[in-house]
Amino acid sequence: MEFKDYYKTLGVSRDATAEEIKKAYRRLARKYHPDVSKETDAEQKMKEVNEANAVLSDPEKRAAYDQLGQGRGFQPGSDFQPPPGWDAGFEFRGQGSNGAQAADFSDFFAELFGKQMGAGARQAHQRMRGEDHHAKIMLDLEDTYHGATRSLTLRMPKLDSQGRTVLADHMLNVRIPKGVHGGQVIRLAGQGGPGHSGEAAGDLFLEVHFKPHNRYRIENKDIYATLPVAPWEAALGATVKIPVPDGQVEVRVPENSQSGRKLRLKGRGIPAATPGDLYLVLEVVLPPATTPKEREFYQTMAQELAFNPRQNLGV
Repeated sequence: MEFKDYYKTLGVSRDATAEEIKKAYRRLARKYHPDVSKETDAEQKMKEVNEANAVLSDPEKRAAYDQLGQGRGFQPGSDFQPPPGWDAGFEFRGQGSNGAQAADFSDFFAELFGKQMGAGARQAHQRMRGEDHHAKIMLDLEDTYHGATRSLTLRMPKLDSQGRTVLADHMLNVRIPKGVHGGQVIRLAGQGGPGHSGEAAGDLFLEVHFKPHNRYRIENKDIYATLPVAPWEAALGATVKIPVPDGQVEVRVPENSQSGRKLRLKGRGIPAATPGDLYLVLEVVLPPATTPKEREFYQTMAQELAFNPRQNLGV
């Protein structure tokens, strides 16, 4: 997927006002509209201009896009994958952009803003009730094991009096239920946009994701962790005590285990209604051979053990 520089597409600076973006879009639309343009690539250019305008004319999408590119030096056309949680903490209104559909635009746009575009169709009939808002939040893995109440600050982009995008903080306390899993949505009734003419406020939907963890890897409701073992524990078998997200457990390492072997702890993953599992991936860790005594020990092993780790390679 290629990175798109929307400011370059419209020919505006990164601090352009909303009015400057609107003027740039109108100028390029007159130049590339297929009904009037004589350019050979007018249709493709018009799609690119429409896509850039769909982001930069929307304060919310523009703020998130600016956050994505800030300090990262992405170049137009370079290979790109959005960093995990790049849009966490932004509060989006439940509406699309200028009637366009994500399918009309590039994979880059669909990856970043496809969900926000889709929210608008569900809101079209609610003209008086307040708009639903949505945001992605990043939680610690431990929150799902114990439940928690977290104070969160969401950023709500809006236009200031000069037509530039600014961020207003929205602070709230959220109860995180035990067993929440990645992709699950927490609904906060009445925390979205205000209603009109006495109608109810919209709701705020928080999509849960987990922060990267230095020990655990999360796949759906299953948790994966590396379990380091000594060579004698792997060869002879052992019972070892290890920390897990909800406490400590004793794990039996079967004899003659190799690195990469998976030990499954059933039901010790995400504690949902149907809990996930915890998988421990064995990693045999060799002691160092830095002292004369340690080197002598390894030399004895080399002499007395008829072991060739490459025997299956045909050499």
